[in-house]
Amino acid sequence: MGIIIPLILITIVCIIIWRAGDGFMTASEYVGRNLSEGVRGATINAIASSMPEVFTSLFFLFVLMDATGFSGGIGTTAGSAIFNGMVIPAVSVLAVIGMGMTKKIEVSQKVLKRDGIALIIAEFIFLVLISGSVLYWYHGVILMLVYALYITYMFATMKKKERDELSGGQLSDEDFVDEERKKTSFLKALFTLDLERVFLGTKMINSFKAWMLLIFSTLGIALASYYLVLACEWIGSETYEIAWLGEFKGLGIPLMFVALILASAASSFPDTIISMKDAKRGQYDDAISNALGSNIFDICFALGFPLFIFTAINGPLEMPPEIVDLSSELRFLLWLLTVVAVVIFTWGKFFGRAKAYLLLGIYFLFVLYVIGRGAGNPIAQSIADFLVSVVHLFALS
Repeated sequence: MGIIIPLILITIVCIIIWRAGDGFMTASEYVGRNLSEGVRGATINAIASSMPEVFTSLFFLFVLMDATGFSGGIGTTAGSAIFNGMVIPAVSVLAVIGMGMTKKIEVSQKVLKRDGIALIIAEFIFLVLISGSVLYWYHGVILMLVYALYITYMFATMKKKERDELSGGQLSDEDFVDEERKKTSFLKALFTLDLERVFLGTKMINSFKAWMLLIFSTLGIALASYYLVLACEWIGSETYEIAWLGEFKGLGIPLMFVALILASAASSFPDTIISMKDAKRGQYDDAISNALGSNIFDICFALGFPLFIFTAINGPLEMPPEIVDLSSELRFLLWLLTVVAVVIFTWGKFFGRAKAYLLLGIYFLFVLYVIGRGAGNPIAQSIADFLVSVVHLFALS
């Protein structure tokens, strides 16, 4: 019973994040409809898909108010990056193959290599930067600047023809007309958390409706992220207490390991739905390469921004040696798995069942490793010791 309640809460959180995320995406796209497609995708769409990670990292820091909270943020963003890079592309490809739409897909090698190399570099900077025992506000600023440099480089290296095509990507009000929304009753929408139907109604969207949807979707994601943090804290604790229900036993494992699997998967749930929809529409490049691009935002901004805000308000964040070693282990493992994933993505022109099952198999081994670390398995511990020893070679004091 000790972990049943938190797991039920996490399931509810997944649904709320998914539904609120849909509303946030629609509203943010309307608010930024006059931006070019490239700018909109790199800013508004990236923020929309990563809002759960941003809020979860914020709440981990500001609820727990210590290095343990920051480790939960690292677990969420790093675990989300691993989930996005392996599970989402694999599931999306297997979905379209299983539906008989195709036997294998071809994706843009140029985009995969560009985003893959950028992600590897960003994660290496993350690995080296967050290695000391004290974290300051400028660590968060540097992480955010890395993302800004990635966006700048992406547009600077585009050919003139590509920039011209993106500059014509503005959306009109007609692009936001949804016939299915008209068929859904208000009561059904309210019961199923269909925020688009609740706030946009059945008529044409306008700025007021879009902003209302944006505000309430943000509040929904924030509220869900808070309870996601709470559920993860309960699971990781030795014991926890719920008002009116009494005291329960948790698993008594480091919070980072809980966040690494549960918080990351819950916060990535909307990305999974979006990528599967893209794949079903035949937009294979978006379904696969977007996972890599959004990971750069997660690592650099979804963690850098909360770190900057927290240290600017509360001063430097002291990191105990055990938390430093845990985060070092995870960051290096993230970097290694990203290199493996990028190699798999770019090996050959096509992406089929073999690559999808290989990625899922690697993620399964990763989950087993995390479970083993939480349970104190000696083999997992020996791997962890090796990872930490390597990171110490690059550590910044």
